[in-house]
Amino acid sequence: MGRYVARRLLVAIPTLIAISFVMYAILALAPIDPLAQFGTDPRVPPETRERIREALGLNQPWPIRYVKWFTSLLQGDFGVSFMSRASVSDLIWQRLPNTLAVVGVAYFVGVLIALPAGIISAVRRNSAVDHVISSAAYIGFSVPTFFTGILLIIIFSINLRWLTFLYDSNLKVTDLPSLVEQLKQSIMPIAVLGLFNAAVLTRYVRASMLENLPLEYVRTAHAKGLGERVVVLGHVLRNSLIPVVTLIALGVPTVFGGAIVTEQIFHVPGIGELLVTSISTGDTPVVASVVMIFAAMVVAFNLLADVLYAVLDPRIRYA
Repeated sequence: MGRYVARRLLVAIPTLIAISFVMYAILALAPIDPLAQFGTDPRVPPETRERIREALGLNQPWPIRYVKWFTSLLQGDFGVSFMSRASVSDLIWQRLPNTLAVVGVAYFVGVLIALPAGIISAVRRNSAVDHVISSAAYIGFSVPTFFTGILLIIIFSINLRWLTFLYDSNLKVTDLPSLVEQLKQSIMPIAVLGLFNAAVLTRYVRASMLENLPLEYVRTAHAKGLGERVVVLGHVLRNSLIPVVTLIALGVPTVFGGAIVTEQIFHVPGIGELLVTSISTGDTPVVASVVMIFAAMVVAFNLLADVLYAVLDPRIRYA
């Protein structure tokens, strides 16, 4: 296992380098000028704009800028934002708690809903409960998150006035009233992402359970006198989780990417909102750093899924 993990890590290094090069080239060649905001400002003379461009290193060829940025990245320095002149690391750390508070909780809630729903739907196949769960999963998977978010805002914020749709990142939880306010502003974005993830995972859990329920080892377990709950949870579920683990592990970076839309709808000042703003202003260091973090997450969770394979199924061995 150790050799396999080391080999995968060695393969991941050139993969991440290639991703960083292609990404930086696209950003550098995109028709977005970080100094465009000064172009229409008569108070900023051309000489000043050129000095700013030189200070930011924008007068250098983009391959040279890429080498400098990547060298700093290897040293743990994500660079400085073109717009705010603040450290990119500080900008990411400032917004990471907001993203984790929404995306992390939403994904955890989605998994908690999907596992029992998928198990019940598979065990009670073709029953009324199965039809209800399957229909809800298909609807949740088919409806885009931006539509669900807008629908919740119209119902619970505009019509009923129960919840707020403007996320206040400055809110500090110090007592019960502030905790209630934090829950009220977090319910809708968590519900949008959590229900969507639950719908996706429920379908896979159900399908995987249905593949294992008719197998010989299940009938053998029943013949030994084991109870239904022991057979389903102790034998069928463990084997059924092998393909589901892949989806759960690979879904983590996907959820972070998908949260960009949700953060925009509910004005959550998270990493997704930072990425969208930086793309529109041509803030290359911020965009490159966030995308590299997403790419590293994909590689890391791919490796985590492979390792969990061997944990869940002892028959799997990596040479």
